[in-house]
Amino acid sequence: MQAIEIIGAVIGLLYLSLEYKANKWLWPVGVLMPIVYVWIFFRSKFYADMGINVYYFFAGIYGWMQWTKRQSEDSDMPISHAPRRYILPLSVIGAALFAVMAFILIRFTDSPVPYWDSFTTALSILAMWMLTHKYMEQWWFWFFVNIVSCGLYVWKGLYPTSILFAIYSVISVFGYFKWKRMMTTYYE
Repeated sequence: MQAIEIIGAVIGLLYLSLEYKANKWLWPVGVLMPIVYVWIFFRSKFYADMGINVYYFFAGIYGWMQWTKRQSEDSDMPISHAPRRYILPLSVIGAALFAVMAFILIRFTDSPVPYWDSFTTALSILAMWMLTHKYMEQWWFWFFVNIVSCGLYVWKGLYPTSILFAIYSVISVFGYFKWKRMMTTYYE
């Protein structure tokens, strides 16, 4: 399993580099990476993480369409803040996703960490949706997902993946500030 996990981690680093730069090519890489991680997480019994990678596959296609449709209009999709009116709906959706996934994992799987797996998955769904719309706050969602996931993967012995998520955690902070500078430059 270690070889495929290293391949997944390398693809993940490429993805993160492209996301950090707000480069549209993150989306094709974001379609490839979940294919690798579905297998890794299935074998490790992280079923919600496996499922989220199916979502990431389709979100990668959607993100590509969102980010490139602007280019046909001769302008990049701007980085912006998530509208405040989204706070309550995103909170409700996140809580509902968590509850449903936790119920499914507890009731129908042998997941060793159903609540943590559900938490990171629910937050990841919201973060990916925010990324497809270039909302800056997606970086903070990813920070919490990555910190918790890093701990889970160390606990499960997925060391290359845990290293990847530790790097993701640090880059989440730097990514926020980079996007903030890029947003300021865009609106000047």
